[in-house]
Amino acid sequence: MNRPRVIIVSGPSGAGKGTLIAGVLPRLSCLEVAISATTRRIRPGERDGVHYHFLDPDEFERRARAGEFLEHVVYAGNRYGTLRSEIDRILAAGRAPIVEIELAGARAVRESIPGAVSVFISPPSLEELHARLARRATDTAEEIAARLETSRVELAARDEFDHTVVNRDIPTAIDDLEAVVTRALCDG
Repeated sequence: MNRPRVIIVSGPSGAGKGTLIAGVLPRLSCLEVAISATTRRIRPGERDGVHYHFLDPDEFERRARAGEFLEHVVYAGNRYGTLRSEIDRILAAGRAPIVEIELAGARAVRESIPGAVSVFISPPSLEELHARLARRATDTAEEIAARLETSRVELAARDEFDHTVVNRDIPTAIDDLEAVVTRALCDG
């Protein structure tokens, strides 16, 4: 690896971003996930400071006003953001931060961090995405409908990204993401 670079991974909710990142992390020890902050409720099995920094809306707003976020957005009715301190901490350790982020956040990070490498994770189809969201059983029917509407916009923007990985099956998509990240870190 020549130098640490920020890796941005984006795509629709349910496309498999977290699963693919989790599959790549043990293979590339130079990577570390930058933990995002959110105001959404904690899902079963999640832990504060591990999966997200779960903040109440007032604390999130205070930090946003203080300029502590590299980017922050509202997505599916909740606020999400990337703390500058997370990126700085990982880079200072000589590692490459990998950021799982939605479309507007990916655009903001690409604009503010020259050399960031962006990867779009795409489902094979909207029908498959709907099935994945339903199987996940973490959202109401209304939340799934909102996520699918947002997904249409995100899928239309995939050409803005440096790379696209289509997640038809997890093992192949993990291999594809690993190859993209390895090239980005070694050729950067």
